Amino acid sequence: MAEIILRNIFKRFGDLVAINDLSLDIKEREFLVLLGPSGCGKTTTLRCISGLETPDEGEILIDGKDVTNKRASQRDIAFVFQLYALYPHLTVYGNIAFPLLTQRTAKKKIEQEVNRAAEILQIKHILGKKPKELSGGDMQRVALGRAIVRRPKAFLLDEPIGTLDAKFREEMRTELKKLHVDIGATTIYVTHDQVEAMSMGDRIAVMKLGVLQHVGTPNEIYSKPKNLFVAKFIGSPGMNILDCKPERDPDGRLTLRLSSTGVCISISDEIQKIILDKNEENKELVLGVRPEDVMLSLIKEENYIKTEVFVVEATGSYNIIDVKLGSDIVKVRTLPTVAPKIGETVYIGIDMGRISIFNKKDGNSIM
Repeated sequence: MAEIILRNIFKRFGDLVAINDLSLDIKEREFLVLLGPSGCGKTTTLRCISGLETPDEGEILIDGKDVTNKRASQRDIAFVFQLYALYPHLTVYGNIAFPLLTQRTAKKKIEQEVNRAAEILQIKHILGKKPKELSGGDMQRVALGRAIVRRPKAFLLDEPIGTLDAKFREEMRTELKKLHVDIGATTIYVTHDQVEAMSMGDRIAVMKLGVLQHVGTPNEIYSKPKNLFVAKFIGSPGMNILDCKPERDPDGRLTLRLSSTGVCISISDEIQKIILDKNEENKELVLGVRPEDVMLSLIKEENYIKTEVFVVEATGSYNIIDVKLGSDIVKVRTLPTVAPKIGETVYIGIDMGRISIFNKKDGNSIM
């Protein structure tokens, strides 16, 4: 198994900087997810690690050895692509065995490794079939089996379930994570789907325009995003974002005045101290709060803000209530039994122990 270290990686395609000064440590046996929108540089990063691309600057270390300029075949890494890349003229057995055949592995050893991979992936019953006879899920399992038999130091997976339908994707997420646990290999997984990232990754590395934005556990990424991009990108729906400004009340305590309504929100002594210590008083800030951390009431309660229902989004297991707060729309996650009418007056409260605050100018978190 391998530890993979990226140091100050740059990759350019003409004037486009696909990877911009990326440094990242991937721990041995870790399942790391590279997450971001299309064009953020995640696949290019994976290709640089695999040896399919060579970075213009920086270095790549695998188990402490510099492999920056080594060919893909010299890195002992298995790459699984989104579009399977199976040989149509070979059976499932032949496709899985192919990497071992090219290494001139003994026939008996090949049989053992293919059967082992097929058992792990539960595809022994299709070993004699050709790719055209398989479903999308089975073809993806075959592609994974071809990677497994090599017993590589690391697996690189580039959106391997992106073409599957929703039901298969859910099943494959579970299977891929279990496969990682069973094999114990270092795994780097590329996706633009944050549900996949949150449910599968030990850690997530969020990228935007070639720049690493935040690395952390799913809980860290979700609960305490490092900047506004991560706050809005992670979560379905994303974090509510409200412009505000610290302002003193008549007693001299700091409050947060919401720009869209002028309403002042009380904040704890701890939050006041953070704002003062970081010299953020009188600066334009942004208050971030997750939909599940906004409480909704049909009656006026202390410290609740008067709003109006804009849209009700029913999902089955919960509802998302969109309420109008001045010029802002705030999303509130509620039980499915809570379904006020559009236009109805309601009141919202904010769990101030779970908020995030960002500097509006640079978008970075101050807490």
